[in-house]
Amino acid sequence: MNPEAHGNFAGKHLVVFGCGYVGGEVARQALARGLRVTALTRNGEKAAVLRAAGIETIVADLADDTWHGAVASEADFVLNAVSSGGGGVEGYRRSYREGMKSILTWTRRHGPVGTLVYTSSTSVYPQDGGVRVDESAPVSGRDERAAVLVETERLLLEGMAGGGTRPTTRTFVLRLAGIYGPDRHHLIDQVRAGEVSGNGDHHLNLIHRDDICTAIWAGFGAPATLTSGVFNVTDDGAATKAEIAAWLAARLGVPAPRFTGVPAAGRRSVTPDRIILNARLKAFLGWQPRFPSFREGYATLLSR
Repeated sequence: MNPEAHGNFAGKHLVVFGCGYVGGEVARQALARGLRVTALTRNGEKAAVLRAAGIETIVADLADDTWHGAVASEADFVLNAVSSGGGGVEGYRRSYREGMKSILTWTRRHGPVGTLVYTSSTSVYPQDGGVRVDESAPVSGRDERAAVLVETERLLLEGMAGGGTRPTTRTFVLRLAGIYGPDRHHLIDQVRAGEVSGNGDHHLNLIHRDDICTAIWAGFGAPATLTSGVFNVTDDGAATKAEIAAWLAARLGVPAPRFTGVPAAGRRSVTPDRIILNARLKAFLGWQPRFPSFREGYATLLSR
């Protein structure tokens, strides 16, 4: 999809909260599109890189209110793409829930913003057993981290629907599948090492970083008649982890890896086996993935 199809972004103001792997790329793309960009990050080294690229950058913890007076609220677009930053469940609560509360407080103090896109996660879905999952499926806090993400979505969507001063004109929640892309190829490294975490017969739902960015731009450029929505952001793959690993091993010239059957480092449980569907994102926002399956995405990474 051409994200300019629903509007011209040049000259508009974008505020990015969480300028990491996804947010930083969107900020750079926005600058190239002619937007004024304000970024907030808690990482001083990232701030230096962003400033060198010409992006107005503020170093602060999103969950605090110290940045509220430093970021102009006359924002046409806002992206909340924070990550947990470590620290276990408490880190999740501070980054996601408390960070969202801080954004909502900022908008109510200084005036509502235009379109806000929040990147959540498909980990909010508890479904297992290879079922197909769309946005109508129930979400739940199957573990403490997922519960935090569910609560953060609720805070934003209830703020949008509630009375009084609404935080935004439009709000979109993007539930991201497993992210991979340039400089993020953990699965490739595992295949090279001969051992992959989890279960090979489980489906692995993936999304390339660049396709996340186009989904975000699709949200920013959505038709004016669309004021809110929750969308799964995943490719069209629906392949099992064993299928992906075998394909990678063949191209790397190494034996097919063994699967540990236990969670990856930092995870409390193996990701449930389900197929996440993206039809709603395509239908409502006109989005199409540049990398429709792991083959196209990983082929690009392996060619570098």
